[in-house]
Amino acid sequence: MSQILRELLRVSERAANIARACRQQQALFQLLIEEKKEGEKNKKFSVDFKTLADVLVQEVIKQNMENKFPGLEKNIFGEESNEFTNDLGEKITVRLCSAEEETAELLSKVLNGNQSASGALAKVVHQDVAFTDATLDSVEISIPQDTLGIWVDPIDSTYQYIKGSTDIKSNQGIFPSGLQCVTILIGVYDIQTGVPLMGVINQPFVTQDPKTLRWKGQCYWGLSYMGTNIHSPELGVSKGKREVQQERSSSEARAPHPFSAVISTSEKETIKAALARVCGDGIFRAAGAGYKSLCVVQGLVDIYIFSEDTTFKWDSCAAHAILRAMGGGMVDLKGCLERNPDTEPDLPELVYHVENPGATGVDRWANRGGLVAYRCKKQLEAFLSLLIQNLEPWETQT
Repeated sequence: MSQILRELLRVSERAANIARACRQQQALFQLLIEEKKEGEKNKKFSVDFKTLADVLVQEVIKQNMENKFPGLEKNIFGEESNEFTNDLGEKITVRLCSAEEETAELLSKVLNGNQSASGALAKVVHQDVAFTDATLDSVEISIPQDTLGIWVDPIDSTYQYIKGSTDIKSNQGIFPSGLQCVTILIGVYDIQTGVPLMGVINQPFVTQDPKTLRWKGQCYWGLSYMGTNIHSPELGVSKGKREVQQERSSSEARAPHPFSAVISTSEKETIKAALARVCGDGIFRAAGAGYKSLCVVQGLVDIYIFSEDTTFKWDSCAAHAILRAMGGGMVDLKGCLERNPDTEPDLPELVYHVENPGATGVDRWANRGGLVAYRCKKQLEAFLSLLIQNLEPWETQT
């Protein structure tokens, strides 16, 4: 139902306010970091962090949805646990209380009695946000609530969020690192089929006022259900993106590389070598699975490809839903490389309702075969054909 999507947009903006508030004071921010425990860590990183901002964002989303849509909370799943241990060794379960004062009291236990910080955070957490979108308001779709599941990544690219770099320059509109790579991801899927239906990507840090140093963000959404496909009007080609695409198109006319792709800095050498042949200089590196997916959503690149198994359902569901609404999708890379197009016409799209057999901890929900995000199926087929051709000689050497 589109009412659920409207509410997700509203709570995503509340979540973005929390993320911005937690970065506003450096002294406060130092208090908000707690190292993740074994079993919660992403094995891609030797040190992975959980921040109080992460947990607050997740709890605000979950509890707001529970209040508005009773019963839905049992199908809301997130990356973070909501337990913190303070310097006294006390284990505190973080939750959104009914009153601002109660939330402030709870947060003060996490923050070792820091009343001013706790009060400021509680105020932001309880601050309501009005969010309207004329495109979404014009559509009314009925989806049975009991068929929906929700994946939440409260703050994707936590390392960039903690590092907080604000002076990174973009490469043709794509930021390799920095706060611009931070996203809040909310994806809705069908619990029976695992197909993504609705997605929200909130980018809290897009532009910074040079005088006040305050940040403004941007929110993107998409809905794909029973033949209805709509998305936020911001995903139309803006002047800046149009210029980037025109520049890319003119260079493509002179070079034999028709595709552009965004990748992780940790991508395998064999994949990077094959991509160099397929994309030429149209390869961009960026932090954050959510941000790299957003680059495809925005049309800054054609493809986001990742061969490792260190992204998860909460990383991909939101962007996958938006891309479906735009005519694209997100597929299992390994499945694509092993697929015979003559006998298997369907692409191996990612699904979101089934655990990986035999896995434990977060690996239960890993995208084990890697992924490829795309905007156009025909374009994806052409890209995969070229990629496979250029991977084959490398595979014989390994």
